[in-house]
Amino acid sequence: MITRKNLFGTVLTYTAPSANYRGESAENRAVIQKITIDRFEHAIISPEAMRNALRETLTAMGLPCNRERLGDEEQLAVRFQDYPDDTRFADDFFMGWLVAASGKDREKIRKELKEKGRNPGAFTFKRDSILRMNMALALEPYRHNTVFTQSPLDATDKAVKAHSNDTSSNLLLRETAVTAFQYPFALSLADCAPHLDWTRTLLKAVGELNGVAGNHARSYYEMAPASLLLRLTSQLVAGYDTYGFRLEEAASRRTEAEKHRLPEIVEGILQGDYPGEDFFIGGRV
Repeated sequence: MITRKNLFGTVLTYTAPSANYRGESAENRAVIQKITIDRFEHAIISPEAMRNALRETLTAMGLPCNRERLGDEEQLAVRFQDYPDDTRFADDFFMGWLVAASGKDREKIRKELKEKGRNPGAFTFKRDSILRMNMALALEPYRHNTVFTQSPLDATDKAVKAHSNDTSSNLLLRETAVTAFQYPFALSLADCAPHLDWTRTLLKAVGELNGVAGNHARSYYEMAPASLLLRLTSQLVAGYDTYGFRLEEAASRRTEAEKHRLPEIVEGILQGDYPGEDFFIGGRV
């Protein structure tokens, strides 16, 4: 019997000021998306935002990707090179797809694929993601910090350019958090087997992840690991708290490396509750 291995990981970023991944603006206030845990709010970053950044990172690392985000559009927009193909495109292979078509529309797509020389019988209209991710969660509670900036009046002569972005100066409010984020991911190595070279590049991309959401490219916040926990196991589940990084008490008097701990894993391995050979811990933790 062949033992299939699954890789589970939790990434902890460096601590830095973050105004990334805001929700819809409330008038002139840029609002960070948050969830409530116990009595406190914590900033979050969606897995969709991280997956989009991973696509762009894979492209920058030379892998062929199907979807490209278009920046100069009136609304969020993407462009595809072709219908999904997990043999040609790394993002289709890792992240799956859904082609919203039924009935006659499906027949039209199959006909189009045949005309392009593709096998319509091998095409699927949906495919699950190989890369599993969950949202990034701030370690520090949100403390209701707001940064004020001011946008200027555009006083350019109309003879130079007729359009003005704004006819008056505006006070802008931006919610900000100073925190590290942690987020889990998972891969089945059996699913990755057809493209192990792409899988190595994907793991490298996680290690260099950047440009997530980005607050319209104004905020620079790295989502790459400051600390990393991995488990390679035949189990179908991680079997531990995938949001297991914790803050030490009296953290303000400690260095960042001393602040962040993995108590469940470290104590579990020392007590024999977890098989130590399954786990790999790296970084500043």
